[in-house]
Amino acid sequence: MATYVDEFRGTDDLYYAEVTADNNESGEGNGYVTGTVKRLAPVAEISRSTETSSDTKYYDNKPAFTINAEGADTVTLNIPALDLATLADITGKQIDATTGAFLDGESTPKYFALGYRLGLTDGTYRYVWRYKGSFAIPDETSQTKNAGTDSNGQELTYTGISTEHKFTKAVDSQGNPMSQKALVVDERDGKADLTNFFSTVTTCDTLQAAQ
Repeated sequence: MATYVDEFRGTDDLYYAEVTADNNESGEGNGYVTGTVKRLAPVAEISRSTETSSDTKYYDNKPAFTINAEGADTVTLNIPALDLATLADITGKQIDATTGAFLDGESTPKYFALGYRLGLTDGTYRYVWRYKGSFAIPDETSQTKNAGTDSNGQELTYTGISTEHKFTKAVDSQGNPMSQKALVVDERDGKADLTNFFSTVTTCDTLQAAQ
């Protein structure tokens, strides 16, 4: 196996799509279904952390085994100030059709898939679709103009969780389908067809091999 020595450098192609169904039922409109893929925003930085915990169990006065647990992913997006229509869409708020005003009342909870690319120093990209998560309402900061060039974008937080849907290609040690949090593909491997990766929400079951 080839050994790669690379670092992350660059990011772009930030997209989202509403998750309209997430179950293991059959029939039209069931399974894992998403709406139209939309551009979220230009992006300056993407960072991800995963909630993990570990506990060691002791028997006969010695460590016998370790239990590891993995929780939600937190993806932090540094972006420009969001337009009001996109902000309303991802936070479950409303836009007044006549005036275009953002109506900041109660939100309707929604889940979204999140897609993006991470650049590598060898000139290739890592392609990502996170299957299911929600966006927090971003903070806003704006300062008075001065003699400098200061300005403020926004930091948007996406909390990703596992799907209810169990994917055919993702199986446990007994061969049973499993739920998933994300699909990650390295372009440099040359094994996957990434031509239309962001046209729809690509999953492990729909990703095709390169020809």
